[in-house]
Amino acid sequence: MSYSNASIYQYRKSAVDSASPLKLVVMLYDGALRFLNQAKVAIRQKDYERQNDQCKRAQDIISELMSCLDREKGGEIAENLMSLYVFAYDRIVQGNIEDSELYIDQAMKVLTDLRESWAELEKMSAGGQLGYAQAS
Repeated sequence: MSYSNASIYQYRKSAVDSASPLKLVVMLYDGALRFLNQAKVAIRQKDYERQNDQCKRAQDIISELMSCLDREKGGEIAENLMSLYVFAYDRIVQGNIEDSELYIDQAMKVLTDLRESWAELEKMSAGGQLGYAQAS
């Protein structure tokens, strides 16, 4: 690993290690959206290997988000999130199969909306506006 790559790795590791749970969720959305943007570029360039790789990376993030849902404690909210994740995941698969930016855009719309909601929660938590944030 070059010095530059090592520095980037250490910076990212530090950012993850020091992030709140809400911030980590926002970071996951950011990563998925970044990979989907790269997949769209690859679709335009007909770079199918890169397209597939970027789609799979976004799918891995969505799978991680799905696995973190506590459907018992989360109730209806967790069920709704699961439905949105399944939709986004399926759109990515379809976009990858059909080499279609349209499907990727549909997944990105869902993930962007969810990211904004989580970012707002994170901001409220950091500002002490959520009750449990003040207890820590």
